[in-house]
Amino acid sequence: MKKSILKNYIYNLIYQIIVIILPLITTPYLSRVLGAENIGTYSYTLSIVTYFILFGSLGVAMYGQREIAYSQNDKKGRSQKFWEIVIFRMITLMISIIIFYFTYASRGEYKVYYQIFLLEIIANMLDISWFFQGMEDFKKTVGRNLIIRILSVILIFLLIKDQNDLAMYILIYVLTTFIGNISLWFYLPKYIQKLSLKHLNLKQHIKPTISLFIPQIATQVYSVLDRTMIGSILGDMSEVGYYEQGQKITKLTLAIITALGTVVAPRIANIYIEGKKEEINHYLKRSFNFVWLLACPMIAGLIAIATNFVPIFFGEGYDKVATILCVISPLVLAIGLNNVTGVQYLIQVKKQKIYTITVIIGAVTNVIFNFILINIFKSVGAAIASVLAETAILIAQLIFVRKEINISNVYKDAWKYIFSSIIMFIITILLKNITNNQLYNLVLQMGVGVCIYFGMLIILKDKFLKEFIDRFLGKLNLKKA
Repeated sequence: MKKSILKNYIYNLIYQIIVIILPLITTPYLSRVLGAENIGTYSYTLSIVTYFILFGSLGVAMYGQREIAYSQNDKKGRSQKFWEIVIFRMITLMISIIIFYFTYASRGEYKVYYQIFLLEIIANMLDISWFFQGMEDFKKTVGRNLIIRILSVILIFLLIKDQNDLAMYILIYVLTTFIGNISLWFYLPKYIQKLSLKHLNLKQHIKPTISLFIPQIATQVYSVLDRTMIGSILGDMSEVGYYEQGQKITKLTLAIITALGTVVAPRIANIYIEGKKEEINHYLKRSFNFVWLLACPMIAGLIAIATNFVPIFFGEGYDKVATILCVISPLVLAIGLNNVTGVQYLIQVKKQKIYTITVIIGAVTNVIFNFILINIFKSVGAAIASVLAETAILIAQLIFVRKEINISNVYKDAWKYIFSSIIMFIITILLKNITNNQLYNLVLQMGVGVCIYFGMLIILKDKFLKEFIDRFLGKLNLKKA
């Protein structure tokens, strides 16, 4: 089992690296070729489609993965569950397709784009990645995702040439997803067997999928709500585009931090079953320190380099993204800490209900402040609302878990990271316009910033960083030996 976990971790680690690298390749190209308005139109229409996919899927993916995991060693049992869940998901998504077609895809300004997105909903009907995750066969899903993402990058550079190619870009997005989902079906004969339809019982899956659907929808709808509200309230797709680009950079930095949860979460679940509460606090403290260690310099760094980074990375016409980046950068810390209290702790110790409540608090906060702030500050207002919402989630989660985990672990060593980040910020700001070459200034800011930050932590004798360096050097010595 340890070998399997290690392999799955390596597969996911490789995938996360690719997920970070590929947008760095395509985003500068697409932002220049398609323009802010088209990027906004894509983001807005996709947010609408996402709602129909979520409501059509219910909680089937999360539920299906769990049920298949229960039947890993029973081929007949997992075959029956697989076919029941697949058919159930197809029925619910078919209903979603019909409603989507008559409400969006058959009329309106963006009906051509919505018609292409119909293929995205169909692709989700055929998505069986949850089955392979339940079987703990991550190699196939990760391998599929890597190939599809690389294929989409190639097609983008070959086929997207000007602002009239938005429909082609959406088609590339949905078609590669569709092909990827179809490809997994070829592996199925090894894992399942054919069953008669009369032996299937679809009704038994309705209640459990709905119970898992509630927290899932609260989380997912909240994550796409901003784009929908900017587009609906302002009717300006350029503003959606600015917001989309700002969020994209934030998500890239977040991927580095939240990837830790993939490793720590199952470990906490395991020691929770064994009743080792003190050990849980030990792992949570390390996770909190890890978030502070990376989030603080990322926030300071994003604010310091924003005005140099945005025109170089996105091109002309995206100046507002620099402001959005500065405003939205605290999300890196808020979501990082939320990931520890929510995903790594609450979900693993079977407190899904509390996690759901806190996410709903965030969603409500987000909607209220979006209505107020988007009208005043446009896309920047949505960025402010997102930060307030994630902060509300963090406060709510800390209140709920205050009697179960050592809250001082959340902020005990934070002052070192904050202080070091402030020093780094001051110095990098001074380097902002040191020459007339923006690219040179940006590289200098980033290089000096990293050295200053970690140099300060070494001076402050940060134990967490020292332990990390010692372990890394220890592994290198073992390899040489």
